[in-house]
Amino acid sequence: MGKVLQLWRDNRGILVFLSLMFVFRSAVADWNDVPSGSMQPTIEIGDRILVNKMAYDLRLPFTTVSLIKRADPQRGDIVIFLSEAAGNRLVKRVIGVPGDVVAMQHNVLSINGEQLVYNQPDVAVKAYSGSDEGSQLLSEQLGNITHTVKLASFATGRDSFNAVKVPAGHYLVLGDNRDNSADSRVIGFVPRNEIVGRAGKVLFSLDYDNYYLPRSERFFAAL
Repeated sequence: MGKVLQLWRDNRGILVFLSLMFVFRSAVADWNDVPSGSMQPTIEIGDRILVNKMAYDLRLPFTTVSLIKRADPQRGDIVIFLSEAAGNRLVKRVIGVPGDVVAMQHNVLSINGEQLVYNQPDVAVKAYSGSDEGSQLLSEQLGNITHTVKLASFATGRDSFNAVKVPAGHYLVLGDNRDNSADSRVIGFVPRNEIVGRAGKVLFSLDYDNYYLPRSERFFAAL
């Protein structure tokens, strides 16, 4: 016991700092690395994204217990959630909130019977550089949020689903890389209590295909 107390006295400052940092990352804000391309082109492989863990709830540190509900996820939000269905932490975009009726036909979304606004292909679609050359980028307007989605140049079987109603306490999420994302089309609706935060910025980014060199143009980029 004496050795433990002595260790505490000798290292009290660093131990308090580490404890506060862990609490901060658990309940206030965190940074997550992104190892997959399911949210391209918005989030690239190798991005480290800043996650606001107080965006929706004030949670008991190191748990998923919500102490105070601050807000609910909205359409267009990029959320991080601990998916029991996938057995992993995922990042996707909220498309449907509780009560919404969502359908998709050939990568064109409709929410509550209204088709989303897409830019004309001759304006918004262009060749995607890199290993996915030939893919298309298309601007999609979701309410007052306009973002870019990536579409494969070949049929994948994921570009359509019949109208579904989002149940209470759940959300329908999709990746911006529409034809290469294991999202609600695979794992189903996301329970509200699995959502732990909202992504807002890229802190920094490393190019995994180029010797992990920094992508300085992505540092502090808004999402």
